[in-house]
Amino acid sequence: MAHVKVAVSSEDVGKVSWLKKLGPGLITGAADDDPSGIATYSQAGAQFGLSMLWTVWLTYPLMVGIQVISAKIGRVSGHGLATNMRQHYPAKLLYSIVGLLLVANTINIAADVAAMADALKLMVGGGPTHWYAVGFGVVSLLLQIFIPYSRYVRVLKWLTLSLLAYVATAFVIHIPWTQVVINTMLPHLSWQPAYITTVVAVFGTTISPYLFFWQASQEVEEQHANPQAKALKKAPEQAEANFRRIKLDTYIGMGFSNLVAFFIILTTAVTLNMHGITEIQTSAQAASALRPIAGDFAFWLFSAGIIGTGMLAIPVLAGSAAYALAGAFNWRNSLELKPNKAKGFYSIIVISTLIGVGLCFTPIDPIKALYWSAVINGVISVPIMAVMMLMATRADIMGQFVISRRLKVLGWVCTVVMAIAVIAMFWSFGQ
Repeated sequence: MAHVKVAVSSEDVGKVSWLKKLGPGLITGAADDDPSGIATYSQAGAQFGLSMLWTVWLTYPLMVGIQVISAKIGRVSGHGLATNMRQHYPAKLLYSIVGLLLVANTINIAADVAAMADALKLMVGGGPTHWYAVGFGVVSLLLQIFIPYSRYVRVLKWLTLSLLAYVATAFVIHIPWTQVVINTMLPHLSWQPAYITTVVAVFGTTISPYLFFWQASQEVEEQHANPQAKALKKAPEQAEANFRRIKLDTYIGMGFSNLVAFFIILTTAVTLNMHGITEIQTSAQAASALRPIAGDFAFWLFSAGIIGTGMLAIPVLAGSAAYALAGAFNWRNSLELKPNKAKGFYSIIVISTLIGVGLCFTPIDPIKALYWSAVINGVISVPIMAVMMLMATRADIMGQFVISRRLKVLGWVCTVVMAIAVIAMFWSFGQ
């Protein structure tokens, strides 16, 4: 996608096709279905069958609410989340959140490149998967470092189409649609510790902290990409058009994300679970298990989707960590800048990606850490969302554009639901 032109009037916005309006929200939503997320959704479907479909139905409005708030904070203030935290909140809070985000993102990068390497080996064979992982890491770094944001974001946008593989997979296998609707609308809940932990893992991998930082920062990037655009609290005449774009972008992006998650759970539920396969550790293992049950076409679609989503997710994971750390230490940060103009920012992208790739060469199994990484994301998202909600209601940050009562309610409901899920998980551990 060429950079989204930030319109200054509703008439100008009408001249821009709806597809060109999609950017930060679409990419953020698609990046949420990365190989690590695919593994979590696959495990949910394999272990608990159709009884996990309700989780995606619930996460959609919550995800929309919190991501719209993230986008508005970035577009209205002209700063990412970490910069706003540094300017308005205690340093200890900022550094602890950014530190946990950096660790979680690096683990996710490791898991994603490992999953992509495994998927490629399943498809084409060849030597050790470690070197496939190196290849994916290097390609991702070169794209991020040497292609300006306004051009690179076009690549990311096309990569979102790879997620359609998971929707297509469901249509090459038999689906009991009546049972699917019943389980989605009337969920069967369980207080088993494994069930509750999986719910938290699904919530944690769907409503992930790195997505908050990424979408807010991408709104700032979009602003910088257009010389006519300004932070909305300084240019209120641009607000209506931008808020309309943010709403459309986020509703479609998060809808796409949750639709894909739904179909991954559905596909693994009606194939793996119904054939007694209830333990899935990796997305590549899910693809491999599909082959004898659903056939070669389903296997190829599932595997290709792993690689496409990984190429989309790695720059989002590394980039969100870089935005967060750069904002915390007041470094220049933008994918539009050349590396020598933002050395600290690009250093974090390089270091986190290389460490992620390097973990694939150590005895540490990033895949085994992945499930719990999703759970950790669910836990740390609660304080981050609470701070975001406080930001979004502060006039010194948002000017006249503090969030509406409806959005405030939705944001706090999302925060409370995540908190309840985490508390329930810890309670289940003692049972």
